[in-house]
Amino acid sequence: MFTDIHNCCMLLGTADDILILCHKSPDGDTIGAAYGLYHALTHLGRRAAVRCSDPLPEKFAYIHGGIEMPEFEPQLIIAVDIAGPGLLGPALEQYADRVDLCIDHHVSNSDYAGLTLLDAQAAAACEVMTSVIRHLGVPLTKPMADALFTGCATDTGCFRYSNTTANTLRTAADLIDAGADSARITNDLFETVSRKRMTLENRIMDTLEYHFDDRCATIVMSRALLDELGAKVEDLEGIVSIPRRIEGVDVAVAFRENPSGTYKISVRTGEKANASAICENFGGGGHVRAAGCNVPGPLEHAKELLLEAVRKELTGA
Repeated sequence: MFTDIHNCCMLLGTADDILILCHKSPDGDTIGAAYGLYHALTHLGRRAAVRCSDPLPEKFAYIHGGIEMPEFEPQLIIAVDIAGPGLLGPALEQYADRVDLCIDHHVSNSDYAGLTLLDAQAAAACEVMTSVIRHLGVPLTKPMADALFTGCATDTGCFRYSNTTANTLRTAADLIDAGADSARITNDLFETVSRKRMTLENRIMDTLEYHFDDRCATIVMSRALLDELGAKVEDLEGIVSIPRRIEGVDVAVAFRENPSGTYKISVRTGEKANASAICENFGGGGHVRAAGCNVPGPLEHAKELLLEAVRKELTGA
């Protein structure tokens, strides 16, 4: 059931042992929202812990590094930036039907939690979480600000994507005022790449193909290539946005081969196409400009499925 921020904060005030869940393959937004809330709750004297099915990327160690999480039986379970229970991942699937509160910004949220605070106009879950923390009456500290600024920055492509609103920028400004190290965070996340990442980009862009009068561009991340280069999921973040920057491309699709032989699909679109609508054909979803799903292999079959969905989206047929 969808709720408002007042009822959300009332619920947060009812429990002492609070478990905060991130989505699998964690990004800056789910990590930032989780740790921002963690710090706010511990400031209020509550016992809280953050859990994720997958290891948290080292590049976000300035958010999660050195924090020991307690073990307890939770009184309240909160999911952040998680549109559906399938995104919890294997290690957290035991909580799929036990989530008391979801704080999210995905229009595709399936309303699986007992209560859901959803702001589909927000660019990031961290934008929503900043409002929650304010309503809790907790002053923003530097650890909170660094965590929350990270989510706002990563989900907007460093405030370049069309989901960036005036409120997003006001929120970011408030977080900088509270101590967020915006220069270091944006430099480390957007301006600095490892040699492995540069090699990955070059090899993956060799697979670039154009479709539908060059309005759609596809790239492929094969299992063989990822294994050869020892690539982790976090090494691939943002690669799908590269072909989207090509002049005339309205839809960019990345095919990442899973160990099972299925394909993880990431879609990025411009103003003339809806990424979420494309992915909803395959049980996925996300945002209008950024969405994802999974489809069966082999690669040619996966391409056939996705390109047909893209064709329908571009032509309205």
